[in-house]
Amino acid sequence: MRFRHALVLGKFYPPHAGHHHLIRTAAAASERTTVAVLGSSAESLSIADRVRWLAEEHAADPGVRVLGDLDDHPVDYSDDAVWDLHVGVTRSVLARRAIAEGDPSGAAVDAVFSSEDYGVELARRLDATHVPVDPARLAFPVSGTAVRADVRGQWANLARPTRAGLATRVVVLGAESTGTTTLATALAAHYGGTAVPEYGREHTAAKLAAKAPVWTVGDFVDVAVRQGADEDAAAPAAPVLVCDNDPWAATVWCERYLGFGHPEVDAAVGDRRPALYLLTDHVAVEFEQDGTRDGEHLRPWMTARFVRGLRGRGVPWLLLTGSREHRLRRAVRACEAAAAARFTFTDPL
Repeated sequence: MRFRHALVLGKFYPPHAGHHHLIRTAAAASERTTVAVLGSSAESLSIADRVRWLAEEHAADPGVRVLGDLDDHPVDYSDDAVWDLHVGVTRSVLARRAIAEGDPSGAAVDAVFSSEDYGVELARRLDATHVPVDPARLAFPVSGTAVRADVRGQWANLARPTRAGLATRVVVLGAESTGTTTLATALAAHYGGTAVPEYGREHTAAKLAAKAPVWTVGDFVDVAVRQGADEDAAAPAAPVLVCDNDPWAATVWCERYLGFGHPEVDAAVGDRRPALYLLTDHVAVEFEQDGTRDGEHLRPWMTARFVRGLRGRGVPWLLLTGSREHRLRRAVRACEAAAAARFTFTDPL
């Protein structure tokens, strides 16, 4: 049977493989499918993030539209009045799609696809057919509760957009020849992966090869944009993502080489805020000239500039000193604490 308009409703806290199977099952049997993300203010993942992750994952599924809304009403499946409240929010979401598409009459649904017991009653109240989808969780034995309890263990059950959004992003940065790349490489290896490389180094080599030694604002915009794109592309790979520099670092290097910051470079950074910054100190680290570095005398200024910037941003950060082994041990401890905080969720209603 083919339906005109199907509803898939849930918290999607966070979205997982079972949710995607449910949505694709509905889309395959319906002309239009509305996915309603009904979150509460008690939950620690924003509704906007969940909507974005689902919309990106299902962008190629015909007729699927993902909309979110706040539903802070209590959960009591035995209370008629509470049911009316939830159904009211659901109808509002459906109406939003219909109004946006210029067809107010298109808010009615004729099918509710669900893996939950409440799907039967929800369908009845919407005068729709209930279509159960894998209620025993045999096709995809995963749940939102299981993911929230062990994100790292359930990583394979999350789609790329969700993994990219949830990944604990750790950025290693520092002045020239302070062991930044060495630490990033070792830290990424500890987590079984590779660090996102510093694009600024590659850009510098390309400029020298092109005989264009003068830095411009556009160079730092390019570095920030490319660094962010490389980071985003790598983010779904593992729960802990280690980056050798990030877009924000380009603003500091811009100030270093041009003598001033610039709004266009700041704009290329946007609102990115990793879970943790690890700053490599220059003290007691031998300076190695590789042919492109400015000089040892600049390292104290750069370290101090990074410290001021990190303090001003109000982001979690840690200054790493001592031997390579000592730095790595401290970095791992800090990453584990950041990941534990990142993967701790408040309870839903």
